[in-house]
Amino acid sequence: MDDKNGFKSILHSFALLLGLILLGFFVFKGMKTFSDKDRVVTVKGLAEMNMTANAATITLDYSFSGDDLQALMKQTETKKNAIIDYLTGNGITRDEITINNLDVTDRQRYYENQWMDGKTVQVKIDRYTVFQSLTVQSKDVQNTENKTAQIKLDLVSRDLTCNIYTDYIFPELNDIKPQLIAESTKNARIAGEQFANDSQAKLGKIKTASQGQITIAGRYYYGEESGDIPKEPYIQKARVVSTIVFFLE
Repeated sequence: MDDKNGFKSILHSFALLLGLILLGFFVFKGMKTFSDKDRVVTVKGLAEMNMTANAATITLDYSFSGDDLQALMKQTETKKNAIIDYLTGNGITRDEITINNLDVTDRQRYYENQWMDGKTVQVKIDRYTVFQSLTVQSKDVQNTENKTAQIKLDLVSRDLTCNIYTDYIFPELNDIKPQLIAESTKNARIAGEQFANDSQAKLGKIKTASQGQITIAGRYYYGEESGDIPKEPYIQKARVVSTIVFFLE
């Protein structure tokens, strides 16, 4: 009987000791988890990606002004045909040329008041202005600028002066956004791991993360802190900086 009581006493003592050990373990883990919540590192991840234009256009526009609308229309038509003849004679097909609608401005008066020599005087102005533009699709995006410069020079030599400028069409930002964000997150983790190693700690899970605004740098867009701006007009640089807070273990 005494042996049974002794065995029960030992068993109860062992159970109590095991319970205290487990309680201590969970208290320790809880306190460690609580303290680990305050051990964080905040890092920034930079990602940049170049976007190359997938299409380009060359726009040529010109205008005539005067009081005889029919004469202006004839001048405009003559110049349009001369420019098209030049373009098609230099390797540009007719299908690549778009003729935009005429724009006619009628001021409906011949004089306007202007301030000259300390007094208001009436100055004769042209009643009508006729505006015309042509658009040329450029297949070779990278050489569009050179082609535009050559067209401008040739037209000047033929007394067919125009305003000439180029436009580029770039891929949608949403097409590269996932890859850009993934790259910035990856770079932030690399920076966090370096900090953790220097602190003799281990980088844990993400606590919070915020994506910075995506900026575009290029000929047409200039974002704040955009870094180097591509010199080529057919290239834009997308840039994002993500801020991520990691736990440290």
